[in-house]
Amino acid sequence: MTVYLVGAGPGDPGLLTLRAAEVLGRAEVVVHDRLVEASLLDLAPPDAERVAVTGPEAGAVLAEHGRTGRPVVRLAAGDPFAGGAGGVEAQALQAAGVAFEVVPGVAPAAAVPAYAGVPLTHPGTASAFTVVTGDDPGTDWAGLARSGATLVVPAGAAAPAAVAGRLLAGGLAPETPVAAVTGGTRPEQATRRTTLAALAAAPAEAPATVVVGPVAALDLGWYERRPLSGRSVVVTRARDQAPVLSARLRELGARVLELPAIAVAAPADGGAGLDAAAAGITAGRYDWAIFTSVNAVPRLCGRLPDARAWAGTRLAAIGAATADALAGYRLVADVVPGEYVAEALLEALLAAPPPAHPGPVRALLPRAAVARPVLPAGLRAAGWEVAVVEAYRTVVPAAAAEVLAAAAAADAVCFTSSSTVTNYVALAGRDRVPPVVACIGPVTAGTAGEAGLEVTVVAAEHTIPGLVQALVAALSAKTG
Repeated sequence: MTVYLVGAGPGDPGLLTLRAAEVLGRAEVVVHDRLVEASLLDLAPPDAERVAVTGPEAGAVLAEHGRTGRPVVRLAAGDPFAGGAGGVEAQALQAAGVAFEVVPGVAPAAAVPAYAGVPLTHPGTASAFTVVTGDDPGTDWAGLARSGATLVVPAGAAAPAAVAGRLLAGGLAPETPVAAVTGGTRPEQATRRTTLAALAAAPAEAPATVVVGPVAALDLGWYERRPLSGRSVVVTRARDQAPVLSARLRELGARVLELPAIAVAAPADGGAGLDAAAAGITAGRYDWAIFTSVNAVPRLCGRLPDARAWAGTRLAAIGAATADALAGYRLVADVVPGEYVAEALLEALLAAPPPAHPGPVRALLPRAAVARPVLPAGLRAAGWEVAVVEAYRTVVPAAAAEVLAAAAAADAVCFTSSSTVTNYVALAGRDRVPPVVACIGPVTAGTAGEAGLEVTVVAAEHTIPGLVQALVAALSAKTG
């Protein structure tokens, strides 16, 4: 079996290569740097063994695990053979008779300047670049100063001020432009543009990737200009539902802290009620099946053999996300209200054409164990027969003290349901809520107000994109 020497890239998880993701997906052992982005480790199977190592011990650890015959991934920052210890680790595997494959990663020396808006070569400005570690006593500093090439000093190499001093001594002009980038390709990235002389006198915050040369005067920055750059946002959705919101926030530059304030558990009856409901749908017992959350969709639809079982039953979804979940089962919602709240869904259902059979309309409402009574009460008041079935329960998950502390220091928190509000306050306390509170809709905002929170913004469209749009506007206004 092969040991894969995989480059994790410069920090942004989105820069991991497809080949790297592929081998991680079938690894049984992942040997990783202690500071590798945690989300990359999540790409490995849940039962894969994860081993954190420091550089000097990695070769021996890889050889030991490689001899077991299991697929082993060595996940290291950057590129294994460019600035990393991949060559040394490959020699250790070769000496142990263990087969290996090198999976290149995006090298920080190229990626970090690109994220800072500094091209390493540019027509009429620079036609070559050199990566300088600065810790080799044989380095020809005078030759580098004369070369005209862009010089890149990666983070973690020699101290930037010391490199600046050596280049000045080698004859490079004091006014040579410099860009010093901290936190490269991560949400906290910051770029300082200065000169070689200033860098030598006032060192950049370490660790910093430093670019020296005329191209450093070019400011083609984009990463730090995204609307949520430098902002930290707490996402309170259930762990399996958080990725969509988290990904959108990260695309806009936010540092996302996922703190699930809600977890979805099986119904108290073990699913007996859902089984009976599925049988009722197959028998044509219901005129309507009404879904008020994404969570209920797979728990009921997964119990039916195929879409034909729904013949004669119309479907209602409280919003676009729930309708999309139904579409995943090749089901099209007959009713989706314009406003994604129970009151609007009630109005839309009562306005729908009645069934052809005599007697009351028969509706099935699979939902959480604890939910607002507005919808079933309103339908029953109109003469409908409503069977409410417990499809799932929401519970409060545990949260580590350090995660709660980080959440309290964040810029904003997003609430996507009343349960997330109630549970978050129970977990963190009312006094440890970030200053900007964004709610997906008026019901959630009402719960937040009742909990003593000051709601900053409510999404005009009660969807994840609407929530993100509202949050961007709120944080922009706060900056202004």
